[in-house]
Amino acid sequence: MNNETNNEKNQSLGFESLDTLIQRWKEGTFGEIADDWKWIFSYSVRYKGAILFYILLGILNTSMGLAGSVASKYLIDIITGYKMDQLWLLIVITIGSAAFGLLFGNIINRVSTKLSIYINNDIQADIFDKIIDADWLEINKYSNGDVLNRFNSDVNTVSSNAISWLPSIIIAIYNFAATFFVILHYDVAMAFIAFASAPFMLLMSRFLIKKQREYSKKVREMSSKLMTFEVETFYNVDTIKSFGVASHYSKKMRWWQGKFKDISLKYNMFSIKTGTVMSIMGLFVQYLAFGYCLYRLWTHDITYGTMTLFMQQRSNLSGAFNSLVGIIPSFLNSSVSAHRIRELVQLPKEVHIPSSGELDAFVSDGFEVKMKDVNFSYVKEKRIITESSFIAKPGEIVALVGPSGEGKTTMIRLILGLIRPDSGQATITASNGHQVSMNADTRHLFAYVPQGNTILSGTIAENMRMVKEDATDEEIVEALKIACAWDFVKNMPNTFNCNIGERGRGFSEGQAQRIAIARAVLRDSPILLLDEATSALDVTTERKVLRNIVQQKPNKTCIVTTHRPSVLNLCQRVYRVMETRVTELSEEESSKMAMDF
Repeated sequence: MNNETNNEKNQSLGFESLDTLIQRWKEGTFGEIADDWKWIFSYSVRYKGAILFYILLGILNTSMGLAGSVASKYLIDIITGYKMDQLWLLIVITIGSAAFGLLFGNIINRVSTKLSIYINNDIQADIFDKIIDADWLEINKYSNGDVLNRFNSDVNTVSSNAISWLPSIIIAIYNFAATFFVILHYDVAMAFIAFASAPFMLLMSRFLIKKQREYSKKVREMSSKLMTFEVETFYNVDTIKSFGVASHYSKKMRWWQGKFKDISLKYNMFSIKTGTVMSIMGLFVQYLAFGYCLYRLWTHDITYGTMTLFMQQRSNLSGAFNSLVGIIPSFLNSSVSAHRIRELVQLPKEVHIPSSGELDAFVSDGFEVKMKDVNFSYVKEKRIITESSFIAKPGEIVALVGPSGEGKTTMIRLILGLIRPDSGQATITASNGHQVSMNADTRHLFAYVPQGNTILSGTIAENMRMVKEDATDEEIVEALKIACAWDFVKNMPNTFNCNIGERGRGFSEGQAQRIAIARAVLRDSPILLLDEATSALDVTTERKVLRNIVQQKPNKTCIVTTHRPSVLNLCQRVYRVMETRVTELSEEESSKMAMDF
């Protein structure tokens, strides 16, 4: 009875979802679902041979099951009638069909699992590439938790249905039709009684609540918000501990869990209500069929074997219909997930300028970084950079200074081509005069040390080789020496093969900064960007590091954002970023600013 109840619940969701599909068709928005599944099938079609094999196995498995049921009917008739003709043949058929069914079921499970994993990996790999290459401003509109939830949960939902959906429909239709005709062969009335629940439930479904897809979407959205909170909390656990606000975040966690619980329980209650209605209708048809069979058996119109076959196949027919209708919720859930994934996939790509590759021939000469009359806003009517110009030439250290939040990091993003000016130019120029606008393809000419701790878990060597995979041990040591990091690394167990915790845990801020600078030095790019990258170093170490970097390659262009007077004294040019404008300071102003620090 539990299986019956579960089947009826699935069926209720299927009918409600069918109504949703019909409503979407009437509203003219069914095309969205069609587009979502067109995208899913672009992955499914890669495995069409395996899908065909899956379908054939399913049909064969269904056929063997029906053959075994018919053999069981005759076996029961032989036993109850004491007729021993063909007994052993029927026993072999019954046992054989069960054995083949078990074998085919396991093969189907294995094939579907492998295909699901393959598609999951294909989709995740493609989405990963597209997220990495997405426009910086557009991808940053999504929280990390939301992106992770789409990348994992939604991809899993799509991959689990992408392969099975079409075979399941074909197998369910075959099972439904074959079972119906087997019953029809023995008793026309019984066949239509067994089939009666289908149109009756289709008619009843229009009175059920049409919220299955909406609930599914709400659950996923709430799951994304909960994951965002979790990611941000664990990422900032040091700050939370330092402020002594752990209890506040514990309460907040439970608040988010409560929100997720509420929407999940509402979905559950909806399923219970619709499942109860469908279960009552299913039981009515079940008892009607049972009563009809008892009557036919009492009048000697059928045998015990035939009655057993009727009852078994009536349940099978109902199950086949449930499977067929129950595919629709999965169809809709996959559509919701696919739509959420496609939002990421369809984000605008970063700008790529193929001619950027022509700059590589002039790496040894260094490059000039220039901005002219640049205007930029993250949000319309809220200007961050206004009519500003900037220049940094090979062999120079150029500083960007100014109060926090005035736009220094925005300037770095413009230079890296992560964002593009609303108007004006941000360019890189080679020694032969060839000029290219900053874009994703010029970024390989930069080495960047951002604010904050950017050390990843793993060994020091693994952190270093993320920017240069083929770096030798000698090159790693040399980079660490230039960044003044070798002094403490050489005294560690296994030196640069020593493990580092996440975000450099186990190192001081100054040590983590020096490793990050060493990583940028190892990259040995012609342009170096340091965004407050020496803030945790003492003055003596800071000056030594910067001098080492310049001496490493005389034509290197070095751009720093800083508040430190020691850096300003080493700079050939200093620009102040304040009140949305970038202004070059005179030598006298630079000296005065250094003294004011």
